Amino acid sequence: MNRTLLLALALLPLPAIAATPLADPYAARVAKVLAQTPLIDGHNDWPEALLDHAKDDRWAVALDRLPVKDYDTDIERLRQGKVGGQFWSVYVSANLPGLEQVKATLEQIDLVHQFAARYPDTFQLATTAAQARAAFKAGRIASMIGVEGGGQIDGSFAVLRQYKALGAGYLTLTHSRTIPWADSATDDPQHGGLTKFGEAVVTELNRLGMLVDLSHVSEDTMLDALRVSKAPIIFSHSSARAICNHPRNVSDAVLKQVAANGGIVMVNFAPNYVNEARRVWGAARGAEQARYNLPPFGGLYIGDPEKAKAALAEWEKANPEPIVTMGQVADHIDHIAKVAGVDHVGLGGDYDGLPALPQGMDGVETYPKLMAELMKRGWSDADVAKLAGGNILRVMEAAEKVAASMAKMPAASGTITSLDGTK
Repeated sequence: MNRTLLLALALLPLPAIAATPLADPYAARVAKVLAQTPLIDGHNDWPEALLDHAKDDRWAVALDRLPVKDYDTDIERLRQGKVGGQFWSVYVSANLPGLEQVKATLEQIDLVHQFAARYPDTFQLATTAAQARAAFKAGRIASMIGVEGGGQIDGSFAVLRQYKALGAGYLTLTHSRTIPWADSATDDPQHGGLTKFGEAVVTELNRLGMLVDLSHVSEDTMLDALRVSKAPIIFSHSSARAICNHPRNVSDAVLKQVAANGGIVMVNFAPNYVNEARRVWGAARGAEQARYNLPPFGGLYIGDPEKAKAALAEWEKANPEPIVTMGQVADHIDHIAKVAGVDHVGLGGDYDGLPALPQGMDGVETYPKLMAELMKRGWSDADVAKLAGGNILRVMEAAEKVAASMAKMPAASGTITSLDGTK
């Protein structure tokens, strides 16, 4: 009878067992890491995206779920992505007059404050590493603020201090334009890096405990800031120049100095900063677009925008856009970890500030997939934890210690004119 029973069991179909998928070991590891360490991204332009798409309704629009065609970020997607902390960028155009930049910055800072006021169970304002950890422990997303451009202080130390009082955690020394005291990576240089006023800004940031952000600045400005800063610096959203030769990216020579300084490079997901072929293609497309239609005077088909559009479409058909992938983003993380060390790399996705994203990285919900990609490459759980948030928390703590050591130093004073002798 036992023999008959065994034979019957052996003949039973097994598809139910065979069809059961094995649990993804990387997903389980990522979940464990992000349950213990907050994933903190260095740069997200959600406030700007809300301004662009929601206009005056940005103060009241429901943030739980937003149209994916317009936004990379909403509360549901942040939760899916296991985001534990975010530096929200309060970006304003570098082309605005100085006082208009200040007003627009204050409005953007207020919008971030409204995130926490309207959704207190989701967002918690944080200005220190301890506060970020406490928010994460409470199940909230630690919300920090990054001011994305030195022009936004309008040459005033007092304005900078008021941004700090309102919760700003870093200042990006320039944006896309060279300003009176610092050279940008994407504009003609005027100073060979930082002026005396610019150096004083770095020192005042150290005194205040605000992070010095070197994304967007020229290499000379990077080197000057690294020389002057007593605290670790950050690149809130930049990648590796050895892989993609964009001036916004960080060279190996600078990466080594970042390591010596104790700072961090938080990797950007912008296709033009990730893939060299895509960078070259983007420049060629821009040139082609200008060749067809460059108002008010230039272009083969100026005055006929439909013809210009059709001509550009034909060019794109003959010159397809290079594909940018999550794996290529991981290549930048790997490179920075190799050159500067795993203690000096982080995440700065630039979500909601980009016209395009790498395949598989459509929004803030995709961070766990990137963590899994690195684990597949051999990254340990401990190193992934450093990348996710451990490194930026260490940098924040170091900057806080420097600020404490400078507590008796008088507040910075003076103007661009008095310090640099310029009008």
